[in-house]
Amino acid sequence: MRVCVIGAGMAGMACGQALRDVGHTVTLIDKGRGAGGRMATRRLATPLGEVSFDHGAQYFTARDADFRNQVQRWASDGHVSRWTAVSEDAWVGAPGMNAPLNAMATDLDVMWSVRVTRISRTSTGWTVSADSSPVLTVDAVVVAIPAEQAADLLTPIVPEMAAMARGVPSSPCWTLMLAFGDRLPGDLDWLRGDDDSALGWAARNSAKPGRGPIEAWVVQAGGEWSARNLDMPKDEVEAGLTDALSYRLGAALPAPIACSSHRWLYARAGRGGLDALWDADLKLGVCGDWLTGPRVEAAWTSGTRLAARMTGDAEVERHRR
Repeated sequence: MRVCVIGAGMAGMACGQALRDVGHTVTLIDKGRGAGGRMATRRLATPLGEVSFDHGAQYFTARDADFRNQVQRWASDGHVSRWTAVSEDAWVGAPGMNAPLNAMATDLDVMWSVRVTRISRTSTGWTVSADSSPVLTVDAVVVAIPAEQAADLLTPIVPEMAAMARGVPSSPCWTLMLAFGDRLPGDLDWLRGDDDSALGWAARNSAKPGRGPIEAWVVQAGGEWSARNLDMPKDEVEAGLTDALSYRLGAALPAPIACSSHRWLYARAGRGGLDALWDADLKLGVCGDWLTGPRVEAAWTSGTRLAARMTGDAEVERHRR
């Protein structure tokens, strides 16, 4: 079966990998320039050299047995490490959060920097188009993008699936990245705030395993604060989040040697109450953390379970072991 997976985040990669492992021909398409999605890593130039930031997901946990096995394989290959400062079950990609996705992408056919604008049924399957131009003809399509984007793509084809996606809105998140010439005061490598605060979470990114020596911090605003200030100018956001970090650390901050911000419109997924969607007649599937819960593990589980549903549980399970 020829399959197009739209979206190369954790859910799409997991689905594509599971399908490829049992012999299907899989092509992933993603509008980004490289692997990551919400597990992205941003690099900034500083006078001391380049520094990287995990400006999306900060860490992940592994509870399900299948996902724990996958994480152990990543760990054995050097793609993830424990971040025990947060908890014994906190994992991060190494040297960046996107490391496991980069590893998955090496074995998959991925078209980067392509934004899918339409999927349409044909007499033999599906045509996938970008900017109104066909880019692929396949037997089956998997939609593995945030709920709001999935709804736009699905509305002309399956309005019922689209309505389900629209009913699970995501929360936004303003994220600030700061690099400093010296270590900031304090022993804590992470701080947790609340959803209504300018500091919902902050982490000394340079303290994570496998990172470089330059002092680097990521500050993520709470979801409610981000929604309330969604259109605030970037310089005001950066000032507000910097002040919030300074307040929590209890010290004035030196001038950063690098500063950047990013507005995630679809940062934290809702919870749709299902693991995945599959229409066997249309050969159309949907997966993502918005169906199961806002966690990296949930995205992986959704993708692998959709693949199992598409090809038969026993076949996928046999190749996963």
